[in-house]
Amino acid sequence: MKPAVPELIALYINGEFVPSVNGETFVNMNPFTNETINNVSEGAQEDISRAVAAAKQAFKKGPWGRMKLDERMKHIYKIAELIDRDIKEIALLESLDTGLPIAQTKKMVGRAADNFRFYAEMVKNRMVGEAYHVDDEFMNYTVHKPVGVAGLITPWNAPFMLETWKVAPALATGNTVILKPAEWSPLTANKLAEIVHEAGLPEGVFNVVHGFGETAGAALVAHPDVQLISFTGETKTGSEIMKNGADALKRFSMELGGKSPIIVFEDCEMDRALDACVWGIFSFNGERCTANSRLFIQESIKDEFVARLKERVDNIIVGDPAHSDTEVGPLIHTEHYENVKRYLEIAKSEGAEVYAAEVPSSLSKGNFVPPTLLLGVKNDMTVAQEEIFGPVLSVISFSSEEEVIEMANDVKYGLAGYVWTNDMKKGHRVAGAVEAGMLWVNSQNVRDLRIPFGGSKSSGIGREGGHYAFEFYTELKVIHVALNDHHIQQFGKKKKTAEAEAKN
Repeated sequence: MKPAVPELIALYINGEFVPSVNGETFVNMNPFTNETINNVSEGAQEDISRAVAAAKQAFKKGPWGRMKLDERMKHIYKIAELIDRDIKEIALLESLDTGLPIAQTKKMVGRAADNFRFYAEMVKNRMVGEAYHVDDEFMNYTVHKPVGVAGLITPWNAPFMLETWKVAPALATGNTVILKPAEWSPLTANKLAEIVHEAGLPEGVFNVVHGFGETAGAALVAHPDVQLISFTGETKTGSEIMKNGADALKRFSMELGGKSPIIVFEDCEMDRALDACVWGIFSFNGERCTANSRLFIQESIKDEFVARLKERVDNIIVGDPAHSDTEVGPLIHTEHYENVKRYLEIAKSEGAEVYAAEVPSSLSKGNFVPPTLLLGVKNDMTVAQEEIFGPVLSVISFSSEEEVIEMANDVKYGLAGYVWTNDMKKGHRVAGAVEAGMLWVNSQNVRDLRIPFGGSKSSGIGREGGHYAFEFYTELKVIHVALNDHHIQQFGKKKKTAEAEAKN
């Protein structure tokens, strides 16, 4: 079953679905067939300006900024309800657009609704200030105020869930929004605009401008009335965004690339470590920032673990993302597909063994890279250092705890890490020593919305998630109130003496 899609996706600006100013469009492709899904209005600088003007007006003079908290939260809850109502449709759109298996997109969409409910509750219960009395003379207290116009630039690998991950806290805290979704995955961003429209948010509060990073994205970053930019994507792009917004002193939240290690010690519970390793690299078609793309396996169990990995790889179901039993689908775009294949050739040239599952000939039209193991990898190889962002696992052996910590940290990224051992002292030691923003011990990538999300080194700047999002999406204002007639210095009250006159 294919979902109904519009022939042309419009921009959503100031409460209306409108074409781009210049009338330009671009083609949205199906990664499973490489046939056209539909066309998309290509936003550019003029469209960003229209959206920013609408968002600024809605923030400064519209009802959103003056709306009582409970009333604003009704809108946020309504969005969640509508997502729940349309879960099946949204999951189908996401799978069609991205090539992600339908079984996985259904779970993602459910999490998207949770994002809105979670931030409605967080704003009501956790967006609190502090108050301090100084003797009996002062009371100082803090309040959170929305920053203003938020620019949100989102990726294509789990678009709907990651869009809501940013939109929910931005709106719940009282900001207005311009969303610039990834050009390779416009369908569910358009659906989100339809849902927000149906939820009845005031005009200009939420806007979507489709287009390319070099034009629409760059214009959003450069616009002087956009106070904050939240970006998820590739590290090099994140660096360019920060450079382009530096003169305006914008605030940035950057969730960037990763090359995350999974460290498997000989004393692990092997069956569970194997399950987690396979899921962590091959789910989402390997297109996930927190993927455990570097397996460090202790030498004493390497042969057994790799043999079992090969068996799993051979049995992974590669196929049509619309089928419920498909585990790995096509990569999102031919450009990305060619780049992942390029890394496989690099692996061969560097001396690694490439072990891959078979892709059925019936899938030849799609962007299919089969689940792949790179064996005999050394940590200084290109495929161990650079983010491939596909269903490709580099396998590296180690002998000691000290050696594996050094290798795990010898990379420019620091987003996530995974440790498998039944020695919990060692588990805590290694998790504490790995240079990454998020570590899991004896666990797959299980998220708790209350905790901060983000990385270190080239994997990003700042943290979102939980109440940590308030540090980014709100301005913390301090108000000092005098409770008594405290002493104030009285410059200029005394008459000048003759001696003071002479000195002047």
